[in-house]
Amino acid sequence: MNRRQFLELCGGLLMVSELYTINMVRGAEHNSMLDANDPFANLKLNIRPLKINVGATKPFSALHVSDSHMTRVDDRETKRKKDLAAGRYNLFSKAEHYFDLHIRYALQKGLMMIHTGDMIDFVSHRNVEFIRSQMRVGQWVASVGNHEFSQFVGEAKEDEAYKNQSRAQLESAYGHDLSFSSKIINGVNFVSVDDGYYNFTREQLEAMKREVKKGLPIVMLCHVPLYTPNHCEYALKSNGGRCAYVTGAPLELTSKYQHDPNLPEDQQWRNRSVQQFSDEPTLEFIAWLKEQPLLKAILCGHCHYFYEEQFSPTAKQYIVGAGYTG
Repeated sequence: MNRRQFLELCGGLLMVSELYTINMVRGAEHNSMLDANDPFANLKLNIRPLKINVGATKPFSALHVSDSHMTRVDDRETKRKKDLAAGRYNLFSKAEHYFDLHIRYALQKGLMMIHTGDMIDFVSHRNVEFIRSQMRVGQWVASVGNHEFSQFVGEAKEDEAYKNQSRAQLESAYGHDLSFSSKIINGVNFVSVDDGYYNFTREQLEAMKREVKKGLPIVMLCHVPLYTPNHCEYALKSNGGRCAYVTGAPLELTSKYQHDPNLPEDQQWRNRSVQQFSDEPTLEFIAWLKEQPLLKAILCGHCHYFYEEQFSPTAKQYIVGAGYTG
């Protein structure tokens, strides 16, 4: 079966309903369903089942995936972009194969798809077309990461102006506002919020307040994990104290992140202490969110490992491992 035929079959993805829970399959070991002659036939998925009680009107199941990092290009791209793709492919050489396995697993189990960002590694015609093709198959809920907007990885300061270079084409592919969107499924409000650059805006806070007024249980999707103390400590220890890669870390922590004062002024954005600085709207958003009893879970990725920790009295945060590693 070729990929096109397979994707057409994936149109049969349905939600499963039995208990008043979301059965989240997050990315016990699962044998590859690839052809035995395929060089990647022995790949396995690291799937970690869990249940989240959210008060859904009907139960359903989903596969949560993040950080797929597709590196597709074609002859429409410049040599520079092709060179970038070649180099990045060396990091994510199994990404395509694992993504196919994720889709096949979801089809086999009758799961909807949840993706929390970095589906692609950089902006290219083929990568954006890939997103568009996926959003048309089965049922998806998706948020974006930092790489969705990346033109050439790490080459420039990434801010709202940087995002706007590709926002229109990406929103057309995803089919919704990438800054903030919501989708109600079986009485559960899945709210996708972009925090790929380690911040929230006042506009996103006001939009979330409007969602809370709907009175439905909320599962929030974002790319970067929100600050929780144990995970932050774990993250800092994991990378030698350079930074924690979380949104909303206290200022006393971010002020100690990696910082080279000798960088030229126009390159200070490269410091982790600058990139991950917690501004006032971000801290306000998180403080308010912790007080919302309708928040039932936060799903995210970015860190490329599994971790879960209680975020608020009613919600736990679930970080899923990297999709490109299975």
